[in-house]
Amino acid sequence: MASKAPMFECPCGSGSGLDKCCGPIIAGNAAAPTAEALMRSRYTAFVRGDLDHIENTQARDEVDSFDRAEAESMSIDWIGLEIFDVTDGGADDNTGTVYFAARFKKDGELLFHRERSNFRREDGRWVYVDGEINPKVEQRRAEKIGRNQTCPCGSGKKFKKCCGA
Repeated sequence: MASKAPMFECPCGSGSGLDKCCGPIIAGNAAAPTAEALMRSRYTAFVRGDLDHIENTQARDEVDSFDRAEAESMSIDWIGLEIFDVTDGGADDNTGTVYFAARFKKDGELLFHRERSNFRREDGRWVYVDGEINPKVEQRRAEKIGRNQTCPCGSGKKFKKCCGA
């Protein structure tokens, strides 16, 4: 018998269901086992508007760097997450780095945010320390996408039937 697709796929792009992927981490029922898992859960929390998880996973000395009011005021439609590189951040590490891009729409424009995020363990759990936004590609428009081209979000649909709608 073929396995069923997850009822609610996790926004982080892992292909797993939210209830088996980022959901338990965001709910506080499980600790992120790796820096990448924490990165994915933070992205999912942004998608779902769960800013408590974002605040709760900041390094103690970096808590003031998160502007909750700014995050709440942004009207962003998150489209997808792509992990480019992970350095350390495993079960036996105390620090890790995740380089990623998050695609989103803001005011009808398709944009992306690239960041190299730094993580560390505090009291045995992964936390976000800080990130370096790619200075060459800060929040820049993506290339022009034709209506009949495949959507860059990875859905396999035509742009006009997906994110271009």
